[in-house]
Amino acid sequence: MKMKMDASTSAAPDYAAFLQQQLATQPHNVMAHVLGDEQIWIKRAGAPHGMGRYRAMAVLAAVLRLPVLRPVPNPGGPTAIATEVQRLRDLAARGIRVPVVLAALPQGFAMRHLGHTGEEIHSLGNEIDHAVQAGDTAAVLALWQQGLDTLTHVHRQGTCLSQAFARNLVRCPDGEVACIDFEDDPAAVHPLAVCHVRDALCYAHSTAIYLHTSGTLAEGRERWAAWVAQGSPEMRVVLATSVRRMGWMRRLPADRKLGRDLQRVRAAYDLVHG
Repeated sequence: MKMKMDASTSAAPDYAAFLQQQLATQPHNVMAHVLGDEQIWIKRAGAPHGMGRYRAMAVLAAVLRLPVLRPVPNPGGPTAIATEVQRLRDLAARGIRVPVVLAALPQGFAMRHLGHTGEEIHSLGNEIDHAVQAGDTAAVLALWQQGLDTLTHVHRQGTCLSQAFARNLVRCPDGEVACIDFEDDPAAVHPLAVCHVRDALCYAHSTAIYLHTSGTLAEGRERWAAWVAQGSPEMRVVLATSVRRMGWMRRLPADRKLGRDLQRVRAAYDLVHG
């Protein structure tokens, strides 16, 4: 992304003033900047979102009797900014690694880059994919397990992520995983056990295809079962019920010709149904 340089001074950076300036001038809603000797990201409120698709998803969830599919609305605009700032601060207070909020206004906020200045960081999904392409099955499993361990840590703090896809888990320079993207709050809509199952299924949906491709699905199933066994009794009941009601997914063909999205769904079911 394009960066904007700012003169370095000996005084502490005025994040609030810099945020206000960039919100009025930056051409994109999310941009990286360098302020002094550190890289920060500024996220500006986008346009409000329509609610039509959420209503349609709610109807589908009711028809399938799958509460985990009941959507968590993201209204966009300043409301989404306020939600993300509140969630980032709450998660940080619980000891979960997330970007540090440096300043916030109704129309946007500034957060510290998770890596070194000028250094790109990669999502866990990209790192697992790279390990698959390299034929390194040990790395595939180790990275995949790291994502599961991150979910365990989050859940044990009595909270949840928003969309626990592997693209929203990033590997920091020290090798630890941080979590990003919190424009919605599932706990405002669902019981915590359902939130935890949503996290689990999002993660499975975004990563099971890597296990399938790398030939590590059998080992992945064993690790998944061990991970589920550590969850709360309420979470295990919701997950078992959800997986049972998703039984129709076993009929999905694994043919590549039907597209990557269907492949992901089928691979996820093959992982979680045991």
